[in-house]
Amino acid sequence: GGFKRFVNNGFNCKNNHYNYAPTSTGPGHASIYTGTTPSTHGIIGNNWYDKASESSVYCAGDENYNSVGTTSEAGKMSPKRMVVSTLTDQLRLHNQMRSKVISIALKDRGAILPGGHTANAAYWFEGGINGNWISSDYYMNVLPNWVSEFNNNKSVSKYKKVWAPLEDLQSYIESGADNTPYESVFKGEQAPIFPHDLPEIWTSNGDYDLLRSTPFGNSITTDFALAALEAEALGQDETTDFLAISYSSTDYVGHKFGVNSKEIQDTYMRLDGELKRLFEALDDEVGPGNYTVFLTADHGAVHVPAYLKDNKIPAGYLNKDSAIISLKENIKYKYGNAPLIKNVSNSQIFLDHKVIQNLDLSLREVQETLAQELLKQGDYLNVYTAYQLQNTEYSRGIPYLLQNAFLLNRSSDLMVVPNVSFIDYDKTGSTHGSAQIYDTHVPLLFYGKGISQGATNQRTEISDIAPTISALLGISFPNGATGRPISEVLE
Repeated sequence: GGFKRFVNNGFNCKNNHYNYAPTSTGPGHASIYTGTTPSTHGIIGNNWYDKASESSVYCAGDENYNSVGTTSEAGKMSPKRMVVSTLTDQLRLHNQMRSKVISIALKDRGAILPGGHTANAAYWFEGGINGNWISSDYYMNVLPNWVSEFNNNKSVSKYKKVWAPLEDLQSYIESGADNTPYESVFKGEQAPIFPHDLPEIWTSNGDYDLLRSTPFGNSITTDFALAALEAEALGQDETTDFLAISYSSTDYVGHKFGVNSKEIQDTYMRLDGELKRLFEALDDEVGPGNYTVFLTADHGAVHVPAYLKDNKIPAGYLNKDSAIISLKENIKYKYGNAPLIKNVSNSQIFLDHKVIQNLDLSLREVQETLAQELLKQGDYLNVYTAYQLQNTEYSRGIPYLLQNAFLLNRSSDLMVVPNVSFIDYDKTGSTHGSAQIYDTHVPLLFYGKGISQGATNQRTEISDIAPTISALLGISFPNGATGRPISEVLE
């Protein structure tokens, strides 16, 4: 009723990839819905160093707007940093704004970027002591009655319970042992093992924020999505509506326990049930054959490097701070103590162009010198300079992926590529963000009205999704789209 309904009755793109790096949540959601890459849509990371303000900015942050549904600043958000239209925007434009677009996710960026610039509403989850769904006055001045009622009913409180395996743990043969040194523990727990007594550790783990790192975060998301489906009367007239849902708990659980954990398998088994619940509600509310669904992921993830090393597979951990200290020491003989490096973030190094100019240095030469020094440290596969990415057109490989995320007025001087399965992260849990295949390879499933049954092993790319759905709907592609419709998907 869930994943198997997708696979058996829909179309499965088995060789689907992100065609850029870094592979993280904000760029992923933006790329899915704009049909292009960060070099065009502008979302180059979850956070990035802004050259103009000389400070870090958040992909969905916007001080010009205020929270709705909370007194905190968690709603000071908008999609303004995404500089092109989305599939959802084009649907609204095509139907003279009659189409409804509602976007929902635990994460603010997971709701805001898919909703585009014209969404009727985007909602995200504020944990803490309240556990409410909130929004921004970019979309509305007050929460609709149905949202306020949903919050006031405190239905999310039913998930404050013990997280035990859905089935017999001995049957979980697709994951490793339950107690391993590769997993993080919740505060208050002695070991990362089932069952997890959520009420016992509730307060020490942020109250309702704790649910994010459990499969119940996905259950909350489905509950709210189904409430929106009914209250907003989505799909009830001749004008196409769009409900964008992002299930974020798979990411939270993967970060905490790793991709080979019993917890992540249990989370996906329970997500299968959430998809079944969603399909059944669509059947009841909209009608079989009257809706279309696609499913993908905003990035992949790496195995815990410590686990790989223990199994004799090359892997390791980076020490970014140590690398930068070493870099500064090694270039002293050539540049003295000049503060050439301004910021290090997202595997990128930003240089101070004013200092370089005042010293009458060649920016290209400084970039190349620092790149060579970094490569001598041994933890990096390659380092690409802004000059390379500006002046060479790559058509394949890692530099192609980096170039697709390179935006001159937002990106850095040096883009660093760590060795395969080397990460700058804790020794427990999994992460993502690289240009390697474990981070770029993600599922892509289509199902429903206008969709063929079948599968392909031909390469598809994340930027193909929005053009495919646009072609199905007979609407204009998003205005920055660079992908192509996957013709095999469409009847």
